[in-house]
Amino acid sequence: MEQRFNAYIENSIKRNWDLNALTDYNGATLQYKDVARKIEKIHIIFEESGIVKGDKIAICGRNSSHWGVAFLATLTYGAVAVPILHEFKADNVHNIVNHSEAKLLFVGEMAWENLNEAAMPLLEGIMAVQDFSILISRSKRLTHAREHLNEMFGKKYPKNFRAEHVCYHKEEAEELAVINYTSGTTSFSKGVMLPFRSLWSNVSFAFEVLPLKPGDKIVSILPMAHMYGLAFEFLYEFSIGCQIFFLTRTPSPKIIFQAFAEVRPNLVIAVPLIIEKIIKKNVLPKLQTPTMKVLLRVPIINDKIKASVREKVIQAFGGNFIAVIVGGAAFNQDVEHFLKMIEFPYTVGYGMTECGPIICYEDWKSFKPGSCGKAVPRMDVKILSSDPARIVGEIVCKGPNVMLGYYKNEESTAAVLEDGWLHTGDLAVMDEKGNVTIKGRSKNLLLGASGQNIYPEEIEDKLNNLPYVAESIVVQQNDKLVGLVYPDFDDAFAHGLKTEDIEGVMEENRVLLNTMLPAYSRLSKMKIYPEEFEKTPKKSIKRFLYQEAKG
Repeated sequence: MEQRFNAYIENSIKRNWDLNALTDYNGATLQYKDVARKIEKIHIIFEESGIVKGDKIAICGRNSSHWGVAFLATLTYGAVAVPILHEFKADNVHNIVNHSEAKLLFVGEMAWENLNEAAMPLLEGIMAVQDFSILISRSKRLTHAREHLNEMFGKKYPKNFRAEHVCYHKEEAEELAVINYTSGTTSFSKGVMLPFRSLWSNVSFAFEVLPLKPGDKIVSILPMAHMYGLAFEFLYEFSIGCQIFFLTRTPSPKIIFQAFAEVRPNLVIAVPLIIEKIIKKNVLPKLQTPTMKVLLRVPIINDKIKASVREKVIQAFGGNFIAVIVGGAAFNQDVEHFLKMIEFPYTVGYGMTECGPIICYEDWKSFKPGSCGKAVPRMDVKILSSDPARIVGEIVCKGPNVMLGYYKNEESTAAVLEDGWLHTGDLAVMDEKGNVTIKGRSKNLLLGASGQNIYPEEIEDKLNNLPYVAESIVVQQNDKLVGLVYPDFDDAFAHGLKTEDIEGVMEENRVLLNTMLPAYSRLSKMKIYPEEFEKTPKKSIKRFLYQEAKG
């Protein structure tokens, strides 16, 4: 079998020419042939404006059909895609565009409002995602290409554009395909370099374990600028011939619930928070009747009751799917116990951007509750521990999914890649059957409601610069972010503040801090600690002691 990612895209377009491909929810639908035509037009723009293979093309905007088209056009041309989370602050987007040396930027309307082209001097042009019009051009060739696009397209395909004209870049396995930035600020930012083999291997894995077929439907909820959503709600489905629905707005539980009911997707991919919210909002209230409460507590539940509850949950997700796949963070134990009890078809996977993303997975039928599956095909996974079944150790993995390294950052690359083994920074145990159960993230990564990565260190960095903050930790409690602060009492008292004034100052700090942060990483409250946080010998705060801090 030919191990090429672009071949998946090319073959799917040819095979599924007349099927629906990409739909903006409550908006227009593109068929596979429309996607092919748009890709071809973007290729003409690239070629005419002097973009060459290996050039970087940045994409920043909410999920949409045209976001998908821009991404596929980039890879099938042989250029490198740089997807950027649209929720990043403007200076973060500028940083990534500059650091990646992108030549072009495709930008969504909302993201563009906050950006400043002068802060991105290397760009030759900025194009609108919604209609591929030029917003800023610093190149006569680009302007000319866009203005004469239809004429050039007509010249190239005088009879009309057909499936046999589709012929895409034949890439090498190690060739760079995507640079995915794990966070927005330069001090913390790492551009994960994913080669084509990683995309190929992730999509192949999905072909091997997920039973979708041409014409099936899926709702894309997760940001496509994240590898999890990109690989498993878009690239795999497109390669099969599915119809992908993009919500094109903030995926609130209400909108997702509505979209599930209308689209009735054949597979549901989500982060735990979305699943938990839908169950809490749309299922549990129906089960809160006195009789139901009693029945659900009975150790051996009557199968009929179990089936009726399971049916309610299945309907909440559209009623037409083979499985719900959860990834990105730990599942709430109560929710997982409830789903297991009613025999709901769900499974939990594990991955990271550096593997584009998949590392572990197991089919829902043989999935071990509490775990995140087993090593996926083509990947070796080990736990660095003298007794991996009982003693927690770091997860390391090796295989074609693993990145090339971090872009322009050899030091960070050397810190995590050793003889091809990727050190994940996640701690886990692995049983005799190979099931991996994560015990903690040594990296402290938190997850936003829609799957955004939240790095508490970045927030703390800003918080520690605010008035009278000596040190701080950011923790997640009930889906909310809370700032734990040890104030600089001496400084505060020296400025005439009393103990009771400090609380007011910290609330002002919280409000100020939130103006510097994207919506998903804002703090909901501050909690004051009377003494310094406990530290390790290396003087870093022992964060794990404070995760349960009640405020």
